[in-house]
Amino acid sequence: MRSILCLILAVFVQLNGATRAVASIGMSELPASAEFGPLTIFYPASVEPRVERRGPFKLSVATSAPLIPGNRRLIVISHGSPASPWVHFDRASTLVAAGFVVAVPEHFADNYKDDSEPGPPSWRRRPIEVSRAIDRIRAEGRFGSQLDLEHVGMYGMSAGGHTALTLAGGRWSPSRLRTHCQEHILEDFQACAGLFASLSGGLLDRVKVLVVRSVNDRKLDDPTWYEHTDPRITTIVSGVPFAADFDPESLRTPKVSLAIVSVRGDQWLSPKFHSDAILQACRSCGQLADLQTGGHGALLSPLPPDLSGTAAALVADPPGFDREAVVPGLNKLIAAFFVRQLVPPSK
Repeated sequence: MRSILCLILAVFVQLNGATRAVASIGMSELPASAEFGPLTIFYPASVEPRVERRGPFKLSVATSAPLIPGNRRLIVISHGSPASPWVHFDRASTLVAAGFVVAVPEHFADNYKDDSEPGPPSWRRRPIEVSRAIDRIRAEGRFGSQLDLEHVGMYGMSAGGHTALTLAGGRWSPSRLRTHCQEHILEDFQACAGLFASLSGGLLDRVKVLVVRSVNDRKLDDPTWYEHTDPRITTIVSGVPFAADFDPESLRTPKVSLAIVSVRGDQWLSPKFHSDAILQACRSCGQLADLQTGGHGALLSPLPPDLSGTAAALVADPPGFDREAVVPGLNKLIAAFFVRQLVPPSK
């Protein structure tokens, strides 16, 4: 199989042409309804952008501007846990510059406003929420009428990467995660503990391990295999995915074109048990990028400016990581991959 980098070179002309056609990033925020959760949509626009504040973030967008024609393709982004659309704004902007419409659903009870149900309860809902986001785009006349929704791309990061692997055809089980944490908790502690605790090398580490094991033994006692796919989604990129609970055989031959992004310095999800395990099992997956520096937050852009405690230690950039040099290039790699997989060549 040809190198993905070589394939990307073949689409740069098309990607750059689309970039020149977009004057600004349009943004529409659809509120929750009885049927759908909140949905943020970024899209090509020609109206002059303005700076909008969303929490600590400043976004240069044209709010509610008219949609201008792009490449007629939709990308759905599944955010991490507990995150927001804004930490994927730079990547969404790069995708919009390539002609895509980008939709970011807010995952119920696993977002920056409400993080009461992370983990398996959220993981069961998330793929369905992605499908419902496509349904809602179809129902929104100004977007649905302009898009080919039979060829949709999907990007997910961290817990969103878990969502991506599920939509690619993977099946997962809470009890498989329990077994993983029984066997590998010292090597993959943060995946088993989340933000609840972290190991410091001190005397309390043994107690923390015992507590996390005890909690997981109760919370992860469900042996059910969970899966959900959507035939409209044909191309997926999974970034630093939570993957220790997946049956590797279910992803040996994914149902879609699947690419993985790994980060060697990830202290939250050890690549050995997550992205590397999927790549080892998968016959057709491509490793779109394998960042040698950076941490779990290398795939967030912009990086949240108000992190503290365990989250800051796990997500903030480590010394030596050149964000300005690495992240824009990664965004272009992802956009180019989606262009090649989803957008027919110009005649």
